[in-house]
Amino acid sequence: MASAPVSGTAPESPSSARLKGLTLEEMKAMARKLRRHVITMLGAAGSGHPGGSLSAAEILTILYFKEMRYNAAVPNWPERDRFVLSKGHAAPILYAALAESGYFPVEELSTLRKLGSRLQGHADRTLTPGVEMSSGSLGQGLSFSIGVALAARLDSRSYRIYVLLGDGECQEGQVWEAAMAAAHFKLDNVVAFVDHNDLQLDGRTCDVMNIEPLSDKWRAFGWHVFEVDGHDLAELSKALEKARGVKVQPSVIIAHTVKGKGVSFMENNVEYHGKVPSGEDLERALKELA
Repeated sequence: MASAPVSGTAPESPSSARLKGLTLEEMKAMARKLRRHVITMLGAAGSGHPGGSLSAAEILTILYFKEMRYNAAVPNWPERDRFVLSKGHAAPILYAALAESGYFPVEELSTLRKLGSRLQGHADRTLTPGVEMSSGSLGQGLSFSIGVALAARLDSRSYRIYVLLGDGECQEGQVWEAAMAAAHFKLDNVVAFVDHNDLQLDGRTCDVMNIEPLSDKWRAFGWHVFEVDGHDLAELSKALEKARGVKVQPSVIIAHTVKGKGVSFMENNVEYHGKVPSGEDLERALKELA
């Protein structure tokens, strides 16, 4: 974690309490703002991964601006809920959510991928306040989250762990080893999201390595499964509310999303997995998100 450990406890985050009062329409506006941040910072950087960042905007919105308990002023507050970004190339959407949550100034988003910046292309827990896991190689976030969940049990703490996986990432064997372990240890404080946009670097997920039937697979590994429209904040909220009531098994929310959501020429376009808009395309994208 970026700053020194904090001993004792802290009150529930003032910013979190305030943000939990957002209406559904205000959360929709926040998701749009996060998308605009993504495009703006990637345009300034000239590199990065827009598609999978844009598809996860509502997931990050519901977590940081309604669901999670945290204190941005005390990033290492022991009782905080944890968010783990396993699909690490989507760091821009995490940075946008952290900035809007008060972990660091929004103006710092413009330093993405610059030399000396705290905002690297993949998140670094030693640099960036609010980042729980350094990312790079795919497939590791769920295993990391299991360790954190077991630590909560050993320390008799009530925090919850939320982890975001990509659907292409679910082709990794380590994901399924971790899924088996989470069910074995009955980790009901773990909620996984699968950003199921059916596109990865090389094409459609179903063509590269078919992961279907995905829900049945998670159920077979002992997880409680929810399937939602990943861009419907009400559906996401309802699934999270139900997940809090699930006992003795972990939960997974399979969120059906659109890669590049919010920018018409990026939507369902595999080209924008790792390509950023520039010139007129950048202007067009920002106009569509205005």
